[in-house]
Amino acid sequence: MTPELTALTLSALLQVCIFVAYSITAQMQVGRKYAASPRDTPRELTGKAGRLQRTMANHFEGLILFGIAATVLTYADKASETTALAAMTYLLARVLYVPAYVWGWTPWRSLIWFIGLLATVFMLIKALL
Repeated sequence: MTPELTALTLSALLQVCIFVAYSITAQMQVGRKYAASPRDTPRELTGKAGRLQRTMANHFEGLILFGIAATVLTYADKASETTALAAMTYLLARVLYVPAYVWGWTPWRSLIWFIGLLATVFMLIKALL
């Protein structure tokens, strides 16, 4: 497996971890009865539960672009040491993004997000060259 696909797999597992943390904190906030219900009446999550919900949504968005980059690089046989470094940079940025968002590390959260985006864009451009 290429380092890019390894980073993609680890990023998917990170998404699972974010989802578990979000589910636990959301259920603690709304209660088991509401969590098990059809949720016809939406409730806005606040605090850590709300931040984890937004972190999860943001990670899904980034994971789509990163998944495309890692897949195209691998199948076009354009993976290299620099794209592997970019993939690991993306993964590290996404790992750091979780506590940065949950604990409100401003302006670091935005900088960490931007580093992950730059790594992905770099990979996409390298796939085209």
